[in-house]
Amino acid sequence: MRILLVGASGLIGSATASLARNAHDVRALVRRDPVDASEHRWAPASGSAPAEPIAWADAVISLSGASLSHLPWTARYRDEILRSRVDTTAAIAHAIARSDSPPASWVSGSAVGFYGDRPGEELDEDAGRGRGFLADVVSAWEDATRPAAARTRVVHARTGLVLAAGGALAPLMLTTRLGLGATVGNGRQHWPWIALEDESRALLHLATASELAGPVNLVAPAAATSRQVTTALALALHRPHVFRLPAFALRAGMGLAAEELLLADQHAVPRRLLEDAFAFRYATPDAAIAAALGSPAR
Repeated sequence: MRILLVGASGLIGSATASLARNAHDVRALVRRDPVDASEHRWAPASGSAPAEPIAWADAVISLSGASLSHLPWTARYRDEILRSRVDTTAAIAHAIARSDSPPASWVSGSAVGFYGDRPGEELDEDAGRGRGFLADVVSAWEDATRPAAARTRVVHARTGLVLAAGGALAPLMLTTRLGLGATVGNGRQHWPWIALEDESRALLHLATASELAGPVNLVAPAAATSRQVTTALALALHRPHVFRLPAFALRAGMGLAAEELLLADQHAVPRRLLEDAFAFRYATPDAAIAAALGSPAR
């Protein structure tokens, strides 16, 4: 198939592009000067996306958005988190809506932040919107795809914590390498996680081999608490895991970001992916982290 990637330079985008090129014809929208014919320059701030690559594509996968791990979340940066997702998505949606040859599918990035902090609940795709800044961002992000819904099959890929050598896991890897592996908060909150390879495979599955539309949770089937994830990281790095980062200290140091990224309890489950016969390759955080570090799983 012909796949157009938006956000191909990021952690997930790079991995997805690399995997997709094994079987598909891949192009990308980029904000810099293109290096070859597989890239098309665009300026999402202009409110429009180029028509030619949209018409060329059988499927679009868009993963743009300012990093959530950038701190602090000032009022200005919170606006950037929102605008970088909504404006980019709206530009693509309007381009698809106007296209003479719209793509058959569009997998638009989204996040489990939609569910908010929900201790004691199992959250499949039928669970309602939660409360909080990220829930509001994700809701607006998904709503921005609406102009395209009459022209193409739109999927909202609600992604959890991607276990990879970079991205959201990087700060935890750094502190753990320094011997400061720690339980985050009480350690009992669920962190919905997914291996980077499974994330890329799921995105391509939804774009090319599925008829699903609407929200789809991209998280591993095996639930894990934050303590299980940080312990697995310490074991993989052969470092101690003896400290605790109390919730009050995290809130004091990180503010809203701590509340929504580290302390929120989200037991999200991938019901729709499993029903669609998607097979995950990494069943535990230990296996996913070992793969990310290039070491054998314990």
